[in-house]
Amino acid sequence: MTSEQYLAAHLRRAVAEDPRTAELGVRVTVRGDHVLLSGDVACEQRRAALEEVLGEVAPELHVMNDVRVVPAGEPMGEEELR
Repeated sequence: MTSEQYLAAHLRRAVAEDPRTAELGVRVTVRGDHVLLSGDVACEQRRAALEEVLGEVAPELHVMNDVRVVPAGEPMGEEELR
């Protein structure tokens, strides 16, 4: 494993274990001094918290947040099964 892979694993763990984020489905990719976040979260606050956590864990990295907000509300209407 390269040092970038170790750093990405460390950052994924930080995102998964921090109570502000607790995200397992966010992908973290490190290239040089940049980290790319991608995936889906339920709200804008969670998306912002991802950058905050990474800023605390690795302030020397430039975060590119490509995480999409996909609301997870109750389904609208009924699903018809055939």
